[in-house]
Amino acid sequence: MNNRQNFTSGSPWEDIIGYCRAVKVGNTIEIAGTTAAKDEEGNSLTTMYDQTKAILDKLTKVLEDAGASLENVVRTRMFLTDISQWEEAAKAHGLFFKDIKPVTTMVEVSKLIDPEMLIEIEITAIL
Repeated sequence: MNNRQNFTSGSPWEDIIGYCRAVKVGNTIEIAGTTAAKDEEGNSLTTMYDQTKAILDKLTKVLEDAGASLENVVRTRMFLTDISQWEEAAKAHGLFFKDIKPVTTMVEVSKLIDPEMLIEIEITAIL
């Protein structure tokens, strides 16, 4: 494959499931669905806004590791367990992407892998 680089998070699930946090091929970076039910200190994040912001903070770091930045993001996909809270997710998304304006999909899903997770986000970036 064309200069493929895998970026891992160190999660044991990556080997069990057979995936990695991000893949960079050529000038394209795809980042797997990312969640944040807890902050870095282990405290629960209980609101859609807080989880969305924490996820986007994580994704910013992954992009930096792959040699990119938020400005390179062309698509975000948001999977919410309660679409009635879309405005909270959108508000946090806007903090990061107000001026960049990637194409965005926001859909409701019945549930995520952990009941504490309210939202999962994946992104595509092009250098």
